[in-house]
Amino acid sequence: MASLYTVKGILILDNDGNRVLSKYYDDSMPTVKEQRAFEKKLFQKTNQSSAEIVMFEGITCVFRSNIDLIFYVFGSSQENELLLATVLNTLYDAISIVVRENIEKTTVLDHLDAVMLITDEIVDGGIVLEADPETLAVNATISSRDEGPITEQTLAQAWNKAGDILRRHLS
Repeated sequence: MASLYTVKGILILDNDGNRVLSKYYDDSMPTVKEQRAFEKKLFQKTNQSSAEIVMFEGITCVFRSNIDLIFYVFGSSQENELLLATVLNTLYDAISIVVRENIEKTTVLDHLDAVMLITDEIVDGGIVLEADPETLAVNATISSRDEGPITEQTLAQAWNKAGDILRRHLS
């Protein structure tokens, strides 16, 4: 029976198998210890593999290696690989648009807030919500720009924010 809950998780690991970002959408691995053990085994299985898909411990996992990162999207063993690959490609392309450079660990960490927003908007609770990388990138950059710390805002943004606060207090 088909389900809307197609994605069990999204992972970004570095070349050493260390977690950069993880999102688990079901409770099959409820503790961090179980998640780390799964990530270690998955990394060992895929690290030197030339394939882009692997069946592993009852899951279907698609992955993509980059300079110093590996991106994973996984679902149940009966899940459609093309759907998982679409989520993976959407994630990768949206991050590429946001960082405007090669996707490397340092650039992903520099833009981690936008990357987390992208993962939240692609999949929510295991349900795929968005598959357009440009829409995701625009939404992530708008949100990141609006909510940035005051020290990183331009003078015009700071004046606008101060004006908004003053207007709210005077109302």
